[in-house]
Amino acid sequence: MTLNCRGQLIDLARTQVMGILNITPDSFYDGGTYQNERSILDHTEKMLKDGATFIDVGAYSSRPGAKDISESEELQRIVPVVGLLLQNFPGIILSIDTFRSKVAEECLQAGATVINDISAGERDQEMMPTVAKYNAPYILMHMRGNPNTMQQHTNYENLLIDIIKYFSGRIAVARSLGLIDLIIDPGFGFAKTASQNFELLNGLALFQNLKLPILTGLSRKSMIYKTLNITAEEALNGTTALHMVALMKGANILRVHDVKEAVECIKLAEQLKAE
Repeated sequence: MTLNCRGQLIDLARTQVMGILNITPDSFYDGGTYQNERSILDHTEKMLKDGATFIDVGAYSSRPGAKDISESEELQRIVPVVGLLLQNFPGIILSIDTFRSKVAEECLQAGATVINDISAGERDQEMMPTVAKYNAPYILMHMRGNPNTMQQHTNYENLLIDIIKYFSGRIAVARSLGLIDLIIDPGFGFAKTASQNFELLNGLALFQNLKLPILTGLSRKSMIYKTLNITAEEALNGTTALHMVALMKGANILRVHDVKEAVECIKLAEQLKAE
């Protein structure tokens, strides 16, 4: 399994790490932390040195109840950061966390590589054609509703089967529009209860039947810190524990806040599988 990232082939036979760079003021864990050039550059440099293959830049918070922002505000936040990162880290593989096709297009034109869409193309019908035009890898995440309503949509006939059926449909649409490099993200925390999140993790291996790379976004999420009765800031140990489970069940990309610890987890999982 490989991804073509502007001519650079990324081999997903070994799990890769996607470091999170939130440039939003209200993300659930690090909102407001990276709001100036120095802090953005320092954090990105650390993630790259620690072993991140991708840097995922988000300017629109998708946490439950997050404030909606306009397309123009999202563009004003994110496009200059794309330019800043590419200028300072030539060759960096930037993923753009957005559900808006105009944001995706402007970032791809500026040199970004991957589009990470929490709505799998459902909130903007121009998203998939836009990504196809640039031959960019595309991450489809499972969610119902939107960030403000998603926790009202947690009724499933069969959680795992329903999500696999959802992906089968969205993959078919993507293929019909010419998208080649697709990644699936089961959407931990999006339109799922805490119990459903653990059920999803337990059944993660089933998603290998879709024959696409699997991205997991477990880092410091409420399924961890609420279960342990701690805060997101205290949830690194729990995150690492669940990362190991995801790795043993076939995750190809870990999307994380803490790159060094995720890379160490991957190395240990590789050794375990090799024995």
